[in-house]
Amino acid sequence: MDESNINWVLAIASLLAGIGIGALGYHLLNASAGNLQKLRQRLAERDRELAALKDGVDDHFAAITGLVENLRREGDALAQRLEHDAQALGGHSPGRTGLELPLQVGENAANETYAAPRDYADGTGGTLAEDFGLKSEEGGAPQPPRY
Repeated sequence: MDESNINWVLAIASLLAGIGIGALGYHLLNASAGNLQKLRQRLAERDRELAALKDGVDDHFAAITGLVENLRREGDALAQRLEHDAQALGGHSPGRTGLELPLQVGENAANETYAAPRDYADGTGGTLAEDFGLKSEEGGAPQPPRY
């Protein structure tokens, strides 16, 4: 063979090997890009589903709010009807005593303050005291009960 023919054969073989390696690399790298595209599509679908659910929750709460408002209005109308019927029958109007706070009578009622409930004892005994229910032994501190 001629030396120039060998160069041409080697050049063509190298070109074909390069094309094959390039095609193989493209196929391997493009497979992960296809998976990435599928993941992006699934993420977009989930985002649309989440947005639809959020809109559904907002609509649900708006409907519930409307229903509660209607129920309150109907309750008020029923209370007014009961008052009107009670007055028409000659009885005294019970009012809404079950729903309102009782009025305090007296001068010190406005100045009266209540202590906030506590979850500890102040040392005067009682069910919140640390030694409540413990039997004291002679000459020592009370011991916890044994079970």
